[in-house]
Amino acid sequence: MDTATVQKIVKEIEKFTPTHESAHVGRVVSVGDGVVAIDGLSKAVMSEIIVFEEGKGQKLAQTLKEHQELFGLILNLEEDGVRATILGDTARVVEGMTVKSTGRILSVPSGEELLGRVVNALGEPLDGKGPFKKTTLMPVERQASGVIDRKSVTVPLATGVKSIDAMIPIGRGQRELIIGDRGTGKTTVAIDTIINQRNEPAAKRPVCIYVAIGQKESKTARIVEQLRRERALEYTIVVDAPASAPAALQYLAPFSGVAIGEYFMDQGKDVLIVYDDLSKQAVAYRELSLLLRRPPGREAYPGDIFYLHSRLLERACRLGDEKGGGSITALPIIETQDGDVSGYIPTNVISITDGQIFLITELFNKGVRPAIDVGISVSRVGSSAQTKAMKSVAGGLKLQLAQFRDLEAFMQFAQDLDKATADQIASGQRMVELLKQKNGAPIPLEMQAAVLYAAGYKLFSEVSIADVRRTEQLLTEFFDGQYSKTLAEIKKSGMLSDDTKRELNKAIEEFRSAHKELFVESE
Repeated sequence: MDTATVQKIVKEIEKFTPTHESAHVGRVVSVGDGVVAIDGLSKAVMSEIIVFEEGKGQKLAQTLKEHQELFGLILNLEEDGVRATILGDTARVVEGMTVKSTGRILSVPSGEELLGRVVNALGEPLDGKGPFKKTTLMPVERQASGVIDRKSVTVPLATGVKSIDAMIPIGRGQRELIIGDRGTGKTTVAIDTIINQRNEPAAKRPVCIYVAIGQKESKTARIVEQLRRERALEYTIVVDAPASAPAALQYLAPFSGVAIGEYFMDQGKDVLIVYDDLSKQAVAYRELSLLLRRPPGREAYPGDIFYLHSRLLERACRLGDEKGGGSITALPIIETQDGDVSGYIPTNVISITDGQIFLITELFNKGVRPAIDVGISVSRVGSSAQTKAMKSVAGGLKLQLAQFRDLEAFMQFAQDLDKATADQIASGQRMVELLKQKNGAPIPLEMQAAVLYAAGYKLFSEVSIADVRRTEQLLTEFFDGQYSKTLAEIKKSGMLSDDTKRELNKAIEEFRSAHKELFVESE
């Protein structure tokens, strides 16, 4: 090539200015493992949605619903281009494909229509009941409400689990971590809490959102069926990003869940959201970050792994009255390895949340379910999120159980113990039996208060340990049948007045007379 031609080319290059169109159009230069490198898109912004334009001649596009657009999410802005993750079928993206920016930040639909439905991480229906007709788009990434906009957590959120409502109370707007090894009943506690909300009046009932992250689809299907059977699906939204979904959708699912919840919170309603579980979200985010070539840190997690969970959980709060008074209560679930709460992800989330419910394998295998370790389980909101009725009957319960756990090691030497220690162990054993509860059988708060009041009245100390649960069942049936007005009064007032206590005392004495065969030790 002669000098004149080279100079002419250089002049043409110098005169070239990129068109407005080229700033919003790019080309896929490489694709692999759900991540694409794109040349162009010079005006792109973080978390922007892009559209992959499939050629009409592509067989893949024809066989995989050509009318359904394929989107991507920009996660890296680099000097020579951008990197994005594919929000859908990665097989449909090939090198050389044209990409267009949309100018939109990732949003998901929310509204009353979503109640009772199962959606994916992008808010698209998965249950075969058809598309949504009228919804509001909510941004997946949104700054958490400031301190000035919030108010203290004082309104209880009843879980229906006696040991939690009595000792580790949860309030509306709180973030309470459920943590434990695999197979210790973490999901059961969360689902029981959702089911228990049916006991709330419709006007005060929270909207419940269950986010399944990296779970087996069969497990999620069982949970949906359980919620339907227990009449809880009508006020619940299920967001599903199963183990078979791309890492990008598993990473986005919790953010989509809280974005859907913020629609209801902005309307002044209460929301309960369960993240099951954030350990799998962290693994998905690590996978994405490594594919995006971000520098790895401890355990190969990226440096912003703490920010991932903090910006998610900070969006759970209780708003002040001037902001509508709505709330989001978060129950994140974290899976530990061999009971190690000092792991990287568990310690991160423990430091973000307002307390934790720790479930241990040892108790679970002994048949103590829920298998809550009261020693290290804590609610930082405490009794301020309890009704006066529950506060009055559960005051020394946690201390009593903690002391029993300390003395448990001496149970094998029962014959050599002094009477005071033996009585304390026997009392602790009865209380452990009383706090056991079946899966999927949450108990209304007023019934819990009545049963614990009976325990404080020393009713169960006269019953053999083997008969405690049977006695409790008979007692709840007796209260429900003959003293339903007393229970209704506890529910309405939220406290145990002197008149209510007299009624309960009378009920307990009547029950004792009617079931003399149970109280063998008192004779």
